[in-house]
Amino acid sequence: MWLFLAFVAVPLIEITLFIQVGGLIGLWPTLLIVVVTAILGTALVRREGLRALTDVQSSFSQLQDPTRPLAHGAMILFSGALLLTPGFFTDACGFALLIPAVRDAVMRYVSSRIKVQRFEMGGRPSNGPRPQTEPYRPGPRAQDDVIEGEFTEIPGSKRPNHPGSGWTKH
Repeated sequence: MWLFLAFVAVPLIEITLFIQVGGLIGLWPTLLIVVVTAILGTALVRREGLRALTDVQSSFSQLQDPTRPLAHGAMILFSGALLLTPGFFTDACGFALLIPAVRDAVMRYVSSRIKVQRFEMGGRPSNGPRPQTEPYRPGPRAQDDVIEGEFTEIPGSKRPNHPGSGWTKH
């Protein structure tokens, strides 16, 4: 129901603002403002997006919780969509989402309404061995971990049937 209301309310707000602003300053200045805000918004979204991407990469490389930079990146992406949508209300919301303090406030509000059941980075859960279908995730290993594998011993006198690629020593 909330999504339906948004799809109805936002265009009505935009139409009302276009009529009001167009009546005050005229058609061409109104259209110029819409185009300039789209161009300016695109440049700002690019700058903030690169900053968010750097933050995400940094959190991954330092094995920190990537929730904040990923959420900021998602909000920057959403602000870009709002800024490319013609209108004053969507532009105001898009520019607001480009401000880190606003994104933090939105994230606090949304996170207060979400309950995280489990979060895990690296390693495997401590409640038993990893199932065979689960992909390997690097992380610290316990002392009693067993690494299983298969091998075939090749005697030193046996030579391969091909000359090799040059990348290996035969």
